[in-house]
Amino acid sequence: MTILGLKEAEVAPLVRAIAGDDLTGDALRERFARAAWTGIVEPGDRVAGILIAAMGATRALDAIVSRASTESLVKAAGGELDPDDAEKAVERWLPRLQSRVALLALKQAARYAVRLLIPGDAAWPARFADLGPHEPLALWLRGNESTLATADRSIALVGARAATGYGEHVAMEASAGLVDRGYTIVSGAAYGIDGMAHRAALASSGHTIAVLAGGVDRFYPSGHEALLTRIVDEGAVVSELPCGAAPTKWRFLQRNRLIAAMSGATIVLEAGWRSGSLNTAGHAAALGRPLGAVPGPVTSATSAGCHRLIREFDAVCVTNAEEMAELAPLPGGGAAQDADSEPGEANEPSAERVRITDALSTRSARLVDDIAALSGLSIATVQSVLGAMQLDGNAVERASGWVKTQ
Repeated sequence: MTILGLKEAEVAPLVRAIAGDDLTGDALRERFARAAWTGIVEPGDRVAGILIAAMGATRALDAIVSRASTESLVKAAGGELDPDDAEKAVERWLPRLQSRVALLALKQAARYAVRLLIPGDAAWPARFADLGPHEPLALWLRGNESTLATADRSIALVGARAATGYGEHVAMEASAGLVDRGYTIVSGAAYGIDGMAHRAALASSGHTIAVLAGGVDRFYPSGHEALLTRIVDEGAVVSELPCGAAPTKWRFLQRNRLIAAMSGATIVLEAGWRSGSLNTAGHAAALGRPLGAVPGPVTSATSAGCHRLIREFDAVCVTNAEEMAELAPLPGGGAAQDADSEPGEANEPSAERVRITDALSTRSARLVDDIAALSGLSIATVQSVLGAMQLDGNAVERASGWVKTQ
């Protein structure tokens, strides 16, 4: 039997190496299919979530590989899919249906002792279910499953990369204080607030989980390689993207939904007016999670985003670990990466344009087929967006392919 054109005998040892020696039959094929899906779709793909929930990952993958009709996919999904959405989704996925890529991700995962987790596993964060069809299809984990299993008692500490001494001091005190109260610290491993939150948790001998926007085999940012190595040893580093996947702006924004969903509450410790941390706060608010913000000097631009959350988005003003713990009480009575613009701004580029910009290079010309595979979009969509970018002067077509100009 083949899966994505690969013989089961070829993939079975790799899947067992990262997911369990006792896997056989349908369970093994489902695990491999979910691993393959993480490389075919972009994080949070609603259509893929609906299709896989209805059909199972293996059947859904077989349907796409065999070019099943849109009508059959809509029918299999119980009418929850719009035919037009399903057709566009398949067009996005087809450029990435490459068995060699899935095989390489498995080999790289085995090399780095990565574990593959899927919904239903003991360590799977139960709160992810609140994401509905946007729930991750699988998680790639480096580190300790026992740490990931503590996500049900976690609080997310996030903030700007360009943190001030004040912000880092607050992050250190908050992280250490929450760890002392039994909380796990979740953050994104970025410079500034995120890094300090992780370091303080480790220094206090607590649990911490780093959620990455790319493969767990390629630490990002590279300047935090030593920190992430420590987290692998003493905590958990996770991603919904397969090994080898590059972090992009779109993936950072989607990564933020996992930080917010996994945690009992989200605290923004320091953030500018347009900080990417506000994106995480938006996900937390959309999920109904408690949201806190630490105030700063009214003259500080690096605290303007926190003040905005308190004033406009009903974030709770918190100043210490005790107040933060009140937002997500433990059972039994116990107590980013910056984006260029905040989602929802009128001048924000479309999601497709962001993904295509990520896929383009200013030096190496790339063909439309390659851009489609890198961005996870259909060839028709890529051609359309490239045309608009060329008119705006943001991309230019050369004899050897497309490059971005700025």
